[in-house]
Amino acid sequence: MQLKKITKKAEGSARRYYEDACAAAHALDLFGERWALLVMRELMLGPKRFTDLKADLPGISANVLTQRLESLEAAGVLVRRKLPPPASAQVYELTPWGYESEPIFQAMGRWAARSPSHDPTLPFGSVSLMMSMRTMISPALAGALAVDAEFRTGKETFRVRLAGGELTTERGTVEHPDFVLTGEARMIAAAIYGGQPIAALEAAGVLKLEGDRALAERFIRLFPLPPKAVLPG
Repeated sequence: MQLKKITKKAEGSARRYYEDACAAAHALDLFGERWALLVMRELMLGPKRFTDLKADLPGISANVLTQRLESLEAAGVLVRRKLPPPASAQVYELTPWGYESEPIFQAMGRWAARSPSHDPTLPFGSVSLMMSMRTMISPALAGALAVDAEFRTGKETFRVRLAGGELTTERGTVEHPDFVLTGEARMIAAAIYGGQPIAALEAAGVLKLEGDRALAERFIRLFPLPPKAVLPG
């Protein structure tokens, strides 16, 4: 017996669907279009305005960003809301279900970091840095180390807290931080993932460290990258 089709897509729609009951295929129906996952990534640490999303996603056009926001909103992944006065600006924010997608980004990040063709010199944003740290933190290396630090990446400031081997990152300041790192996200990443000494980056004028230097030096060594995959041939 042939099952009746229970879903109906708009006729003439340019969007392609997999027409597959597999949940993984449906996930791609929801966010498989170009830029959709990166829009979700940028909202993972809280709401953003359209202009901020556009600025933080180099290469995306306003038209494509509008389309992705509309499709993700229709899918229930994000919502639009208006901030109260005096801001009165419209922002986009992930729904509770949308926030549940973070493990997807973490799994993809760990897997793709093993790619021999991954280019770490490409643009690297502040949200990417914070999410990568949450992904790559090694509880075994962290042990009982406790850290309450502030990371300043230009227009954004983040509170980075380590306790019990668990790392949390959120927008905001720290009243009495153990240390403060200031610099572009890619420069902080160079210290954390690239093995660049903080002192060398300071001497080059691309990074600034204030506070407990020994603790900061220990902290940046808690994020080991996985080994690169061995390709055939």
